Amino acid sequence: MPSATHIASKSIISARSVDDVRPLKVIGIGAGISGILAAIRLPRKLKNSELVIYDKNEEVGGTWFENRYPGCACDIPAHCYQLSFESNPAWSSFYAKAPEILEYWKRVADKYGVRKYMKLSHKAMQARWDESTSTWVATLQNITTGEVFEDTADALFTGIGVLNEWKWPSIPGLKDFKGKLLHSAQWDESYDYKGSNVAVIGAGSSGIQIVPTLQPEVTRLDHYVRGRTWIATTIAADEVKKRNDTASNFDFTKDEIDAWLQDPTLYLSYRKKLEAELQSGHIITMKGSEAQKEARAFFTQLMRDRLAKKPQVAEHMIPDFPPLCKRLTPGPGYLEALTKENVDVVPTAIARITATGIETTDGKHREVDAIVCATGFDTSFQNRFPIYGIGGVKLGDRWKSRVDTYLSMMVDGFPNFFMSLGPNSGVGGGNLLMLIERIAEYTAQVLHKMQTENILTVEPTHKATQNFTDFCDAYFAGTVFSEECSSWYKGGTGKNGRVVAIWPGSSLHAIRTLEKPRWEDFQYTYVDGNEFGWIGDGWSTLDRLDDADKTYYLDNQQMIHQPLEERTGMEGLAGDLARTALTEENGENGKNGENGKNGKNGE
Repeated sequence: MPSATHIASKSIISARSVDDVRPLKVIGIGAGISGILAAIRLPRKLKNSELVIYDKNEEVGGTWFENRYPGCACDIPAHCYQLSFESNPAWSSFYAKAPEILEYWKRVADKYGVRKYMKLSHKAMQARWDESTSTWVATLQNITTGEVFEDTADALFTGIGVLNEWKWPSIPGLKDFKGKLLHSAQWDESYDYKGSNVAVIGAGSSGIQIVPTLQPEVTRLDHYVRGRTWIATTIAADEVKKRNDTASNFDFTKDEIDAWLQDPTLYLSYRKKLEAELQSGHIITMKGSEAQKEARAFFTQLMRDRLAKKPQVAEHMIPDFPPLCKRLTPGPGYLEALTKENVDVVPTAIARITATGIETTDGKHREVDAIVCATGFDTSFQNRFPIYGIGGVKLGDRWKSRVDTYLSMMVDGFPNFFMSLGPNSGVGGGNLLMLIERIAEYTAQVLHKMQTENILTVEPTHKATQNFTDFCDAYFAGTVFSEECSSWYKGGTGKNGRVVAIWPGSSLHAIRTLEKPRWEDFQYTYVDGNEFGWIGDGWSTLDRLDDADKTYYLDNQQMIHQPLEERTGMEGLAGDLARTALTEENGENGKNGENGKNGKNGE
């Protein structure tokens, strides 16, 4: 598909119909949740378009394809970890395991036919903006054949996530170990750890899931925990307690699943109940709030109770920073596992790794058969594939001094460039998938404007980018996220670094913010240099087609004798007018406000 290029126009009349849709090609990087959503939304919003999405993996699913460590699961209830428009009433358990979650996303991909846009086993090497053609040139490698090639598009969309670049810990002697060395993000499923002596380094989200899974199967487990972390109750814990007061998860019964399959309304009620709880904890993130104080006292007692058999572990693990400064992890079964006789929690720093085990700074050496590194990812936004914008500026270099974006999605100086789960796009609470949905839809709206309004390039203004970044800093100063703690929210910049990974507000705030673009925050160039070219040449495409429906605007006509109530279900202008009239009528009667005519919005 040919791309548009900038041609200086000497006339205010552009050679296009007012409703022309120019050809547009989009390259996407990443076939995880963001990529799947882009492949659903973009083709439905954009006509006369081409989409190709590259991913280094041989299957869709992103993190749920890559992470296969023992116990890998979502710590959000399964019924809250799905698309708003694709419910699965048949989740087998309250907290779904990774294989079942991956299967859900594969089913979504197949249902919407998006695999035709995917080129799997293709790794992005770099992307560069070509100012002479106003296009993105991506360099890619076919992992299967080793071939390196280029692809060109009008727009670039990345959906590679924050927790994508895993890394080995920087511990002396790591590569000298002669036993089995594993990383949580690259698990060897062929390895049989049963009956072994195992060391697990790290107490982040993956380590917290691995430890209780391995503990019953191994002879001895040494858990190296340097940092402190809050272990919370599970989300919607009351639902779990209803089934078993001592359990951390449960399976749904066949009768429950059958009832939901037969009655979508019943299922929606259950899903909304869980979702409401997920979306109701924002106040806890505010510094000094009573909710924050209560949460801290509650979690402190919770951890002491669960670690009562080993109170010394509680003294080491309970943080001196407030809950949610770093990601709050439910960790079903984790604290209980730490109290088992075959588990030794080691708070002493590791000095080095030897051929047979781990030596700590107190000189003690512990021999093990396997070492599991649950040590996380590079969250600095620096070591991704390089992206070069106007003037050859490398995005990673720009972000070394200060990570800045516009609404987490775009950056000035990088035209026609969109990110899903870029900086400041995660959530400290609430529903992340709803944000990813909004990002895909927002991107589609911007690209649609480009297609239909004679626009060659679009990017946020520098002022808008800096305004959002300044807003982030100001907002986080009043939250617990900015307190002193080691958190991936701070992008690897230290305990007192800037918060660069999560959205500055609640997830509901993000959903509202990203509903539609604020067009005055952008700057544009035009296909033929004519900024008024959107109006075209005085023709509609319908004028040029003899067999076109030139009376399409009458399709939703209604009869004057029909009451408005019968017309509100109609699409188009007729339905809109009917719904507006009814709303105004109800407002005058005080139904939407307390003050009658003057209280339509409750003012």
